[in-house]
Amino acid sequence: MPLRCLLALVGGLVLAAAFEPVGIAWLMPPAIAALVLSVRGLAPRRAWLPSLLFGIAFVYAVMVWMRAVGTDAWIAMCALEAAFFVPLGIGLSWSLRSRAWPVLAALWWVGIETLRSGFPFSGMPFGRLAYATADTPWADAIPWVGMVGASLLVALTGTTLAWLLLQVRTPTRRAYAVVAALAVVTVAPVLVQVPVEESGTATVAAVQGDVPGTGLNVPAVHREVTANHVRLTRELADAVEAGDEPQPDFVVWPENSTAVDPFLDTEIHAGIISASDAIGVPVIVGGMSNDPLDETQVLNQGIVYEPGLGSGDRYTKRHPVPYGEYIPFRGVSWMPSSYGRLTEVPRDMVRGTSLEPLRVGGIRVADAICFDVAYDEGIAGQVARGAELVTVQTSNAMFSRTGQLAQQFEISRLRALETGRWVVVAAINGISGVVRPDGTVVASVPARGQEVLVETVGLSTTTTPAVVLGVWPGRLALVFLLVHTLTVLIAYGRRRRGTRPGSAVMEQGVST
Repeated sequence: MPLRCLLALVGGLVLAAAFEPVGIAWLMPPAIAALVLSVRGLAPRRAWLPSLLFGIAFVYAVMVWMRAVGTDAWIAMCALEAAFFVPLGIGLSWSLRSRAWPVLAALWWVGIETLRSGFPFSGMPFGRLAYATADTPWADAIPWVGMVGASLLVALTGTTLAWLLLQVRTPTRRAYAVVAALAVVTVAPVLVQVPVEESGTATVAAVQGDVPGTGLNVPAVHREVTANHVRLTRELADAVEAGDEPQPDFVVWPENSTAVDPFLDTEIHAGIISASDAIGVPVIVGGMSNDPLDETQVLNQGIVYEPGLGSGDRYTKRHPVPYGEYIPFRGVSWMPSSYGRLTEVPRDMVRGTSLEPLRVGGIRVADAICFDVAYDEGIAGQVARGAELVTVQTSNAMFSRTGQLAQQFEISRLRALETGRWVVVAAINGISGVVRPDGTVVASVPARGQEVLVETVGLSTTTTPAVVLGVWPGRLALVFLLVHTLTVLIAYGRRRRGTRPGSAVMEQGVST
């Protein structure tokens, strides 16, 4: 058991290195193989331990950026996420008893990955295998099978590698056939790409205004932050008038470009209106608005400001961060809502529900705010409803010195592949960028940069198979977990009943 536990710990750290900021994607299959080999031959009552150790090493390493929120938050959140590897170990133990165990084991990984990405409190999707596949053949499968399908391909590659290592002494034709089949499935999307037709073009400006001082605390300097974005937009208007920059069709400001309600704060409202009127095109502002139904709650929104008209369409963030943007069970006696940094969340953020694209100067835009980009239903749901372009508004200011920025930007790149859309990312102090539908980055601004990106992007109404599939691959993965678990438990119950004392005598009596 000690060697198994050591193998699992090393495997978890190796898997974390596949993600940014290290970003060696090809480490994923050997890491998954290490997990499988560490639990192989163990009964379910023991298999959970090496799997848990794998999860601890992986989760704490890949999400070490949570320490920016607080060491206590990092420890608590990662402990919860690592706990999901306990049922994973049990499921792998069950799967390894079947001749088709490489497939079943890969399905268990994807099922648990899907479960922890949505539960509890919206889950934590960071660390999904698909999110480390940029610039690999696995990423080319995303337009066809979505993020869940890409994770399955990576997991299947890892479980197949484990199977091959067990066959190494006696290689068979079957082993060669399995490798060939997996290679075809992985490489086929590279050769047969989803055709994406361009229906038009637009010129978009993404403003990264930066946060004064350390760059970590937006609320402390929120007026300066808004002033930066107003100034840069007005400077862009001057450059357009001088002929130095093309006239954009619209401008994107990041999340928290105003940290107060722009409809109630006259100074902030006047600044936004002046910027919109100066540039003469719509501006999507990332702002905090009071909930009109409950003043004790707040909305994190992308608000379209039309020149000369004021506010128009709005997108409300669908996945507020628990304990960062709202406190679950606030008011319950045992919930320590006044503890530590929780005091910085005086009002709960309300979750948005609409999947209707924003109308921005005649263009239908799918918007996402910060962590929204990591969830499957938001962007794809808006694209399925006619969005021609994707924008991502994000702050991430407190994570400026961590690998979280790079991890989230990689997810934005993969969303471009998934939807067949150009993606424009506006971050408050990094990383902003413009991404083609094939995932390549046209232009970007690094962390702490202060710049306006002006790029001509394509528009499209093509619907990729991944968008058509939507959230169903994840749901089917969860159904697999349930069905396999019930099958094993029913079989176990039958065996128990068949081995009860006297059961053989009873059966013999019945037969006579």
